[in-house]
Amino acid sequence: MTATDPALTALAQGWCALSLLHGRIEAHIERALQSGHDLSVREYSLLDVLSRQHHGEGGHLQMKQVAAAVVLSQSATTRLVTRLEDRGLLARYLCPTDRRGIYTDVTPAGLALLGAARPTNDTALRQALDAAARDPELAPLVHAVENLRVPA
Repeated sequence: MTATDPALTALAQGWCALSLLHGRIEAHIERALQSGHDLSVREYSLLDVLSRQHHGEGGHLQMKQVAAAVVLSQSATTRLVTRLEDRGLLARYLCPTDRRGIYTDVTPAGLALLGAARPTNDTALRQALDAAARDPELAPLVHAVENLRVPA
């Protein structure tokens, strides 16, 4: 393949369109969450991921799993956890069976904020997708997102 190869150009254009769609959606949701709930997209995502944990076997996520789920480095995830802990939205405690492990749970205040922010997130996502669907370059990607079926 050369730099002028049509297949490479199409691939690059597709990647740019996907990146553009992601950026527009994230920016729209960010504005809605910030103005309505004083939350960033990353903070919302972290609360959402951690709220889905359970206390049974394998129910708590390791920090590397959390980092992967919110698409941040482990150090950035740790800083994010610390910020939300300082706001009283998360709490950390030692794993009862492995003193080296630290669990992070969403506090009742965090769950309440997440519950209030979830409709804002969902509405902003729908609005951003609807706006992007009107762009002929992004419409096929919106269609793909809307028809994506994630295994449970």
